[in-house]
Amino acid sequence: MSKFLQLPIVKSIVEFLQAIKLPGFYGFSAYDLLEMYTIGIVKGALTSRAGSISYSFFMALFPFLLFVLNLIPFVDMIPFIRIDNFDETFLNYLELFLPTETQSFFTQIFDDIKNKPRGGLLSSVFLLSIFLSANGISAIFGSFEVSYHVNFSRNFFRQYLLSIALSVVIAILSLAVVIVFFYFEFYILNNLDSLIESEIRWTRIGQYAFFGAFIYIVVSLLYYFGTIEGRKIRFFSPGALMTVLMFFVTTYGFGVYIDNFSNYNQLYGSIGALLIFLLYIWINSNILLLGFELNATLFRFKREPKIVSDEA
Repeated sequence: MSKFLQLPIVKSIVEFLQAIKLPGFYGFSAYDLLEMYTIGIVKGALTSRAGSISYSFFMALFPFLLFVLNLIPFVDMIPFIRIDNFDETFLNYLELFLPTETQSFFTQIFDDIKNKPRGGLLSSVFLLSIFLSANGISAIFGSFEVSYHVNFSRNFFRQYLLSIALSVVIAILSLAVVIVFFYFEFYILNNLDSLIESEIRWTRIGQYAFFGAFIYIVVSLLYYFGTIEGRKIRFFSPGALMTVLMFFVTTYGFGVYIDNFSNYNQLYGSIGALLIFLLYIWINSNILLLGFELNATLFRFKREPKIVSDEA
């Protein structure tokens, strides 16, 4: 490794990065950040943690949908809100951000959950869906605490109760976002006939920007409440911003790859959509952890400047 660092081009890059002092680095250089960030990724077993999150999230996804669908009948009880076929609108909204090959698979599961009779919000099915939905968030929190840069952890019961509360908040926030999204699309795209094509394009950009803001808030909630140390950093953090940007880039790139270059359907048949969906979750789980590691690295610079300086 030392010989590699002595190569002229590598040495020049290192010196250039060491000369960069950005705000929020607490006096450390971009090279220090990159080094500690890489150490956290390698020693933190990133892909293994992402696998754990993917499994728990997949198991919690459909109970979470069940929870949301149980709330949908109550949308009409909100003053001034009358939305026909709100469940279909919610599904169409979700499909905007899913790879094409997984949309039919996801629609079948969604329709199956929607069409089965439920006992209402106070039923055991609803209560079970809340607790199972919390499993995914609890798995995310557990993966955060395994980070190389995290020193403290919560007890299981406190973490699970926090996961339940956060799952409820995210579900309600999701419904609110869909309601706003629906009215935005209905009013601007369907009622304003004078819009020219370029304005409609900007409207679509606005929709994606609105969704990006929603993802930013959700990721910030996960980072802020994910660990004990998370509350000592800003709510809207650099790691959350990086996660949102990478989410859009990888979602677009993954969709292009699946639509044009992948042979999953030919190799695996109908189960190919399930494999694609699992791979998509795994990729975004890695992105979520990468953003958290960035925040954890910056917080370690703030917490232990001398120790980090010696290690770097």
